[in-house]
Order: sequence, then C-alpha cells, then structure tokens
Amino acid sequence: MPNFAANISMMFKEYDFLDRFAAASKSGFKAVEFLFPYDYEPAVLKEKLTSSNLDLALFNISPGDWEKNERGLGSIPGREDDFEKAVERALEYADVLGNTHIHAMSGIVPEQGNPKNHRNTLIENLKRAAPVAEKHGKVLIIEPINTRDIPGYFLNYQSQARSIIEDVGCQNVKLQFDLYHCQIMEGDLAIQMERLIDICAHMQIAGTPGRHEPNIGEVNYPYLFQLMDKLGYTGWVGCEYRPKGTTEEGLSWLHETFS
Repeated sequence: MPNFAANISMMFKEYDFLDRFAAASKSGFKAVEFLFPYDYEPAVLKEKLTSSNLDLALFNISPGDWEKNERGLGSIPGREDDFEKAVERALEYADVLGNTHIHAMSGIVPEQGNPKNHRNTLIENLKRAAPVAEKHGKVLIIEPINTRDIPGYFLNYQSQARSIIEDVGCQNVKLQFDLYHCQIMEGDLAIQMERLIDICAHMQIAGTPGRHEPNIGEVNYPYLFQLMDKLGYTGWVGCEYRPKGTTEEGLSWLHETFS
C-alpha cells in the first residue's frame, strides 16, 4: 500500500498548527506535509517532527504575497530575483527539516499576460535553481493545478508539465501529480498515472468534487492505490484534503486501506 503523508495545513485543523504533528502521528501517519513553514523557525518544526517520529514529505517555496493573491513566482516575468531568494530560503529550511522535495509554485498569469513568456520564465528559473537544489540533495517539483481552485494559474495540465520538465532537462526537476486537480481538469487518472510515473516524484489525493476524504466522491481510490503499487511507486502520497467533519472521524478510509 502507498505511503501516506497527512497535509497538516488542511487536516487536523481542530488543533493549533504545532499540535497537528502529534495528532497526525497518533492517527497512524508516518509523515506530514504542509504548505509553508515560514511562520516558524526551522528548529521549532524539526523538534515537532522528531518528537512525533515523523518524516516531512514536502512543503512549498514561498508563493510571494499570498494576501495579494500571489500563488507562486516560478513563471512570473520580472520576479526572477524574488524566485531565486525564495528558493534559497526554502533550501535553508529543507536542510534542517530533512525533506527531499520542494514544490515550486508557478503563479498566476495576469489577464493581459502572455502564456509563452510565463512558460519561458518558468523553464529558465528552474534551469538556474535546479543545480543549486542538487547541491543540497533536493528535488524541485512542479504541479498542475485546476482552474476552479486557482483561476488563472499558469500550469494546469499534465502534458504541459511534462513538456516543461523535459525542456528544463535536469534530473532533479520532477512532477507533483495531484489526482484531485487532474480529475477536475482531465480525468482518466489511471492512464495518466501510467504515463507520468517516470517523472512523478510526489502524489496527492482528495475526493472529487468537494476536496474531502478520498472515499467521498467520484474517484475509485482503492483501485488507484493498487495501481501505485503495481507501477512501483514508493514516494509519499500527500492527503491534501479538507475533512468533512473532524479529521479523526473521517479517517475510516485510511484504516480500511490497511485492514
């Protein structure tokens, strides 16, 4: 069965953030992921991981000003220096926290923006950042996100991500395959997984629609979990969903998966 990581930016919100590590561990998770670590010192987060006997699967490079609807800097022309600084800061955290994978959010294309310029910017930013990340033993990953949750987001389709990864041409630039986003934009999840497994470094799940537990909605996750095993996927599967009730009440899907 897959290796599941609780996304504690969305799960266990019944607890203060720093208490969610212990709650995730108590519920049977061996790892966590979260959106951003930057409100806390690395040593504080490391202590929570260690005391809860958890690995850290993933976090995101700073997206810019979240309150101003910035959702990443990777593809934004004119923000290359900001992206480089954000990568450096993320690597400082990852060196302490021990995660190998860091998500480089692409950002939003303005209404009058040129998608080609955004694509070129993302490719060049990743080409510059990848060797730096490699020195730290880290992998940069990019994620197609659906246009319902983040309207205007630059990267939406799996083929688009593959093309960018191939043009970057660095071994430590890979795909974050979020099955929830893919189901909304493209569907055909099993075939997509088979096609993408060679570049896939991280997966994420949530029920569709609603982004609740994976046993709620239209996707047959037990089948897809078996397919992950069949394809030899050994990376983390991030549970990036919003529990419909309390987190613990909604974890029957996890216990059934391992029963």
